[in-house]
Amino acid sequence: MSDETNHPRISETEWELMRVLWNTAPMSSSEVVTALQAEDPSWHPKTVKTLLGRLVKKGAVDYDQDGRAYLYRPLVSEEQCVGNASDSFLRRVFDNSIGEMMVHFARNRRLSKNDIEELKEILKQSEKKK
Repeated sequence: MSDETNHPRISETEWELMRVLWNTAPMSSSEVVTALQAEDPSWHPKTVKTLLGRLVKKGAVDYDQDGRAYLYRPLVSEEQCVGNASDSFLRRVFDNSIGEMMVHFARNRRLSKNDIEELKEILKQSEKKK
């Protein structure tokens, strides 16, 4: 579990599986395999079952038994996991400085005109809150 939010930490590989569940849950493990293999044929059913088991242990996923099948569903939202991962990244990489992070990405990534306008609007709203 993460330190302050009590949301489970999701590995990069688990993110792929969680995205499938966030989009289509509840799903059986074979349905999850099929969905993942549609994007990347190298997914193996045993790997998916192992990851589902880990996610159940972490409290990120739960299941209901439907006959012989287990139907998996997320217990945490994508928004919660994105927030947790973002906060962790900000702490680890930018010493919790959102300003440093924004400056870094603004200098080192190509921002679209739409991105720039959206950032301006967010900054304007943030300034109004002060």
